[in-house]
Amino acid sequence: MNKTPIPPIDSLDRQWYLVDAENQTLGRLATEVASVLRGKNKPNFTPHLDTGDFVVVVNAEKIRVSGKKADQKLYRRHSGRPGGMKVETFKSLQERIPERIVEKAIKGMLPHNALGRQLFRKLKVYKGATHPHVAQNPKTLQFDSNNKEQ
Repeated sequence: MNKTPIPPIDSLDRQWYLVDAENQTLGRLATEVASVLRGKNKPNFTPHLDTGDFVVVVNAEKIRVSGKKADQKLYRRHSGRPGGMKVETFKSLQERIPERIVEKAIKGMLPHNALGRQLFRKLKVYKGATHPHVAQNPKTLQFDSNNKEQ
């Protein structure tokens, strides 16, 4: 019987990546970031282990969506109390808390279990262009986002 090769924990070289969300499409950015958080871009990817890297996303308020999603896309949250449902459009949430939009999109693309919660802790999203992780020397993460709509 073949055994699944498990990469040694000390060989995991965790990198820090910086992603500028300015003029990026929300879903396309989220898939790339989720892939890096999981470690799918590495040769030692193991589905049940955290082999991913840290990702810092800046300029979350400048993310874009296509079509009429800015007015029609709804974000729901519930306080847990009867009648505690709050509904907000993309546009109003982007004015209020733009970080939450990016976080929710990326979190939905991670596994929905304890591993996904652990991976989500390695994501840092900021509203402006500045971030407090300069000491980690993050590399800029570039990915091709050639969309027809610009």
